[in-house]
Amino acid sequence: KYFKTIKMYIPDLYKNEDQEAIRTFLKANAFGILINQTNGKLWATHIPLELETNKEGEEILLGHISKENPQWTAFESNDEVLAVFTGPHAYISSSWYDHENVPTWNYTAVHIYGKIKIIEGDAVIDSLTKLVDKYEQNSKCPVRVAELSKKTMMQTRGIVAFEIKIEEIQAQTKMSQNRDDKNYSNIISELEKTKNPQSMAVAKEMAKNRK
Repeated sequence: KYFKTIKMYIPDLYKNEDQEAIRTFLKANAFGILINQTNGKLWATHIPLELETNKEGEEILLGHISKENPQWTAFESNDEVLAVFTGPHAYISSSWYDHENVPTWNYTAVHIYGKIKIIEGDAVIDSLTKLVDKYEQNSKCPVRVAELSKKTMMQTRGIVAFEIKIEEIQAQTKMSQNRDDKNYSNIISELEKTKNPQSMAVAKEMAKNRK
């Protein structure tokens, strides 16, 4: 009942309702924060949460945590959870404008509200296989779950796998949309000059959003 009262403040200008863009973002920034209430307290764990489609054609998030992490003990008694995802972010100096103003921050964030359910059996192995295949695809010698020994696979007994049925998505993309073309271009230029990977990633996103 508590999570239904939680919202992300999103000014209309920065609200992102492009479902395909949100899917792309989630697949590229899958390392999120899983938040719930456990024993009356807010609990958060940083883990990969992969966007998938279940057998019913519904979009879900798949993930797992250690059995030693108390967070999972509340999944059945209070199944409402919040998953938070963020992308590259950067400080925006007001010295980059051609007028006086205040500094700000550019970023992208997605909040997903849903109901969590523990999964077991073959579904656990399927979930782990998808996760490993995704992140091993660029490895020289990719690891395959199917090729791991029984001894190594025994470690799966130490995890709790789950899926989250998505009920609501709130997405915000704050990328200086309120600036005119001249100042917008200058922000991109200044971000690129920093040589900071995060800032340069924001510059790249801004350039893509306003061609």
